[in-house]
Amino acid sequence: MNLISRIKTFFLLVLLSISFASQGQITAGKITYERKTNLFKRFKDPNMVKWIGEKNKTKIESFELYFNDSLSVFVPVEVVGKDELSWTTNKNTVSQNLKQGTRFSILNVWGENLYVQDSTVKREWKITESKRKIGKYECRKAIWVVNDSTRIYAWFSDEIIPSVGPETFTGLPGAILGVATEDGGVIYFAKTVEVLTPNFEEISPKVGKNKTLTAEELRAKLVKQFGSRPEMKEYIEDLFMW
Repeated sequence: MNLISRIKTFFLLVLLSISFASQGQITAGKITYERKTNLFKRFKDPNMVKWIGEKNKTKIESFELYFNDSLSVFVPVEVVGKDELSWTTNKNTVSQNLKQGTRFSILNVWGENLYVQDSTVKREWKITESKRKIGKYECRKAIWVVNDSTRIYAWFSDEIIPSVGPETFTGLPGAILGVATEDGGVIYFAKTVEVLTPNFEEISPKVGKNKTLTAEELRAKLVKQFGSRPEMKEYIEDLFMW
């Protein structure tokens, strides 16, 4: 085999390896997450804990994330029947334009929808060597230090290419399949991953005539109205952490 033939063979092998690698990676689809919230950790008041009761300690909810390499839409799954503890957790809807770096969120606060238009949230992630499997996907652990007392752990897989995740979480080299607070008070884990082409025209939330604020404007408004009480200040900080 002469030199030219060897060069041609080399480049053919490179192209084939790239092609086979890309076939194994997901670029669009739907991820269904299960969220577990420990209500005893969320509400520390003894009277509230007693009222919630041991049988309702862990609240389980489902969410869906539709995505491709440009857009993502995170929505709660509708609950069938009456949910008497619906007010104990927030069920947010988040639409993000990954190319433009913008987001539109509908924050559900005490049963009322509040509308946020802002840039995507930038987080400083520390990627570790720790690995685990979520479903059939090999994931790597990353850490976001929120403040001196709070850390968020995320597990992402580069087998799903777009940098997407639950709530407003992005910024890792692959889709986030698991998110948890350090104390385990709130945990998201992917239950299923489906390869499909999302119809964003149909599933994306619409701003309509609703008044929107930036995240900072909404935070300031809530702090002004409710921030004098320590437990409410903590609630507001938690709301914007996600």
